[in-house]
Amino acid sequence: MSITQDKDVLGGEPRIAGTRIGVRHIAPRVIDSGQSPALVADQLDVSLGSVYKALSYYYAHIDELRKLEQENEAAFERVRESSLKPKDPVK
Repeated sequence: MSITQDKDVLGGEPRIAGTRIGVRHIAPRVIDSGQSPALVADQLDVSLGSVYKALSYYYAHIDELRKLEQENEAAFERVRESSLKPKDPVK
């Protein structure tokens, strides 16, 4: 499998072709959480080669993917701030 991008899937983020598994879903599991690539492949039901291709893509495009992560975090924060808040408890 290869890494692909399609504006209609995952908002155009790079992903494993034929899946909705983004590079940003794989890299943190291996890099931050210390899971083995084989375990990640098994958990996500993709080939080990696909996991390594995703990791390779991540390292080759690290600035782009970090920017995507920052944009997603900012969007989440905007949604969280604009969501309904519970009323203050009555005293």
